Amino acid sequence: MFACIFIPDFSVQAIVRFEPELRGRSVAVLGGGRPPLEKVVALNERARQSGVEVGATKSQLEAWENLVLRARSESQESSAHAALLDCVQSFSPEVEDTSPGIVLLNLAGLEPLLGPLPKIASNLSQHVSQLGLEAYIAMAANPDAALLAARGLPGVTLIPEGREAERLGNLPVDVLLESFSSTFSSGFSSFPSDVEQAARWSETLDRWGIRKLRALAALPEVPVSERLGQQGIRLQQLARGAVQRNLRVWEPQLIFAESVELEHPIVLLEPLAFLLNRMLEQLCARLSARALAAQELRLELKLSASQVNDDASFAETPTYKLAGKIDQKFTRTLSLPTPMLDARVFLKLLQLDLQAHLPGAPIVKIDLSAQPARPRALQSGLFQPVFPEPEKLELTLARIAGIVGEGRVGSVELLDTHREGGFAMRHFAPVEPALKLRTKVKSSGNRKKDEENMSMQGNEKTCELAESHAENIKINGEEKMSAVIALRLFRPPLVASVTVREAKPVQLCCLDREDIAGEIVWTAGPWRSSGDWSEQEGWSREEWDIAVSSDNEQLVLYRLVQDRLSGKWFVEGMYD
Repeated sequence: MFACIFIPDFSVQAIVRFEPELRGRSVAVLGGGRPPLEKVVALNERARQSGVEVGATKSQLEAWENLVLRARSESQESSAHAALLDCVQSFSPEVEDTSPGIVLLNLAGLEPLLGPLPKIASNLSQHVSQLGLEAYIAMAANPDAALLAARGLPGVTLIPEGREAERLGNLPVDVLLESFSSTFSSGFSSFPSDVEQAARWSETLDRWGIRKLRALAALPEVPVSERLGQQGIRLQQLARGAVQRNLRVWEPQLIFAESVELEHPIVLLEPLAFLLNRMLEQLCARLSARALAAQELRLELKLSASQVNDDASFAETPTYKLAGKIDQKFTRTLSLPTPMLDARVFLKLLQLDLQAHLPGAPIVKIDLSAQPARPRALQSGLFQPVFPEPEKLELTLARIAGIVGEGRVGSVELLDTHREGGFAMRHFAPVEPALKLRTKVKSSGNRKKDEENMSMQGNEKTCELAESHAENIKINGEEKMSAVIALRLFRPPLVASVTVREAKPVQLCCLDREDIAGEIVWTAGPWRSSGDWSEQEGWSREEWDIAVSSDNEQLVLYRLVQDRLSGKWFVEGMYD
């Protein structure tokens, strides 16, 4: 058995998918020309019942007060079709990408796993509805019969094997021509794919009085072949539901992206967050259908060149202010520490990031994509400490970064350099604790022998602990006998004023702390080091260990550093 999912009025549903408030209203989609010469290229059933026709101009639609007009969006149609493909991939591995809004899937061998065919059809309809789309679903013994039934019969249709001609007989011939005028060429080169050619076929059959598939299927094959050739025979076989073929299996690409083209530019964060929430929910639904999570989010905003007036009404609300020349695209990338699948967490992270990095101009298009990854699987031990949830931890770090600044929150990573204190901040990613495996004594079947082995293993561990304890005592004893001096570093280093005589510092005055000042009575050094000459910002430093006589006639040891590139002096630390 094969199933076909058909999305009627696909161009309209692709728009309503991002604007759920339009459900239940008359909607027409305009395209095919520049304003104001657009024409209606698609409309929903409610608009069709009100008298609107395809091909009507925009000026002709002024008589309909409650009619909602939208421009056709190819990006939204691509997103909706990709979501449909992701959905059916969770049911069957053999899927055919027939045309926008139409997919076919092979149901062979799925009944033991997913239940009987009516239950599979019901689950398909429910999953497609969760994507914000309304579908017609049909099942038949061959894919073309399922396609015709889905396009011509609303709701869910199940055609038993051998009754294809009976169930398809009442469908208009136009359903056959419309179904295969755009999809047949990829699988059968003999069928006309041009719309005008299909219209001529419809006119010919209409002159013959053939208006139903039953009438076309009842014609004798020889006269049909003489007048219409092999293409006529193919049409007749399709009308009978007797064409057997294999699916053109679609090979999926793991690309999860959503796109929205805006009718009016957005200048505030609140409406942007409202649209991002819908897009994130759609992305999470698509990832969930494939049992995947998101490892990275990429937001790309297309900006308008028009400026935003600095109005007083925007004083308390973040706005996008134009600052000189702007780029046409604004991109932000969020790398997540672990794979996540929570639309609310993603939305909050994007809001915090956009508050810290404003696009700088009104937004006219939104592109959001997710890099898929396998979900995190972690089973905590019974006696292990509880770690914070990665989602909550990521939100906390994002809030802290918004306060202290970007690049100042994360994990410290040492740089591959000889520079003192060289480090960088990288994005924090928690490391899952490694499980400690306990060694087991293999049972030999002899209880007494097994007890002896366990006892020997315990004695070996006891000896190891005793040796380790004795070694620690020995090391600690040696440390107590030796003198220990520690350098307490100042973070950041203290700016100092130093008097130099005969290439040696002789007087110290710390500008940040008055208690660090006096005559330098002893020096050791200098120790010079430098590096990163090939880079734009190299470094060169000179270190001294000095002893300063304080007011109470005590000596205090300091580490004094001079930046040889700038000539500035710093007190880097004090010896205890």
